[in-house]
Amino acid sequence: METTRSQSLAPLKLTLTPLKLTLRPAERLCYATGALLVVSGLVHLAVFAVDGGPWDGPVSWRKPITFGLSFGLTLIAITWVTSYLRVGTRLRTPLLVVFAADCAVEVGGITLQAWRRVPSHLNVETGFDTSVSMTLAVGGGVLVVLLTVFALASFRNRPTGPLGMPLALRSGFAILLVALLSGAAMIARGVVLTRTGHQDAAYHSTAPLKPLHGVSLHAVLVLPALAWLLSRTSWSDRVRQRSMYAAVGCYVVAVVGGCVWAVLTW
Repeated sequence: METTRSQSLAPLKLTLTPLKLTLRPAERLCYATGALLVVSGLVHLAVFAVDGGPWDGPVSWRKPITFGLSFGLTLIAITWVTSYLRVGTRLRTPLLVVFAADCAVEVGGITLQAWRRVPSHLNVETGFDTSVSMTLAVGGGVLVVLLTVFALASFRNRPTGPLGMPLALRSGFAILLVALLSGAAMIARGVVLTRTGHQDAAYHSTAPLKPLHGVSLHAVLVLPALAWLLSRTSWSDRVRQRSMYAAVGCYVVAVVGGCVWAVLTW
């Protein structure tokens, strides 16, 4: 009986071993960094529960909460989904490391300013505040470049993965570009208002685009995750493919709704 039991466990050991070897050091670093950013957001949620204060506005605990959670989840998502892209390791590894470092800098700068009780973005009140604001702006530009590179790679060569994953990845990255454009628009409008002496208006000028930015930012996580979950079901290929098309359609409707809201409240 012992022999039979050993033979039955042997295949399990063989199937588990490759899974441990698939994570490269850079991927482990990115996953760990993303997890820390998520924890940071949750910690500041607890701080908000204790300390209170406004949720909206340029100075609130909302920013380290939402940015910690958002950047952490995005970093984890990008690390995962880019493993399905046909991108060489020599290119993907440095891009991921820079992306992780940039996410940490963005969340770190926002968190620092929240504890100092001053705005993080568009703040030029002092030399230090200006340097933080400029660092965040430059970091945002780096994020745009890196994510655009990954987005182009998803369309240049068909991604790998289970049925529905190529559609999920390409749709997710396409919608992600909408998030990048809306983010750039928010920064551009805020900078213009700041330089023309309308500092308070600059802080509140981003509100109309926030729903669009938030919804479109996480499509690259939601859609691939759905494709992966569908691959674990016993549904037919036809049903799974149709489900993915329906999910993409619903997400596009949500993005269009965000665009309409932005136009009406701009």
